[in-house]
Amino acid sequence: MLRIIKILLVLSVFLWGIFGAFGNLTDWNGTIGAVEAVASMSTFEGGAESWRATTNPVLILAGALFIILSKVTAGILCLIGGGRMWSARKADPATFNHAKTLALSGCGVAIFMLFLGFIVIGEGWFELWRSDVFRDLAGQSAFRYAGMIGIVAIFVSVADD
Repeated sequence: MLRIIKILLVLSVFLWGIFGAFGNLTDWNGTIGAVEAVASMSTFEGGAESWRATTNPVLILAGALFIILSKVTAGILCLIGGGRMWSARKADPATFNHAKTLALSGCGVAIFMLFLGFIVIGEGWFELWRSDVFRDLAGQSAFRYAGMIGIVAIFVSVADD
């Protein structure tokens, strides 16, 4: 039963990544707009005047693509990893534990994107924490997602007997 739950949790991370990327792509203007608003530091007083603020379209595009491609990569790794875990669900513990590798890698990619993109770059560099508009919307959501995916990764990584 625990193996099935681990597989379902990994597949839920797959869905998070694919649904998230789909939403970012289908609302491309919103995605670009959100990245630009954070990078321009225009959502709080004095931010847009900071030397850190940028409206460089190449950097804005790179940020949006980083988010989307990271979500897709995390999702695909979790889907393939979940498939491998499903195939090994009745195998010996060593085989099942080995089957988790790509799934855990997918969780790692998701956490990396959320931490680097939203916490390190968004809050650390572009001072997202100062923005009443995006602090809760982006920062707290990223922390919540990273925390939940991290818990999934920890649970899944526990060795099966």
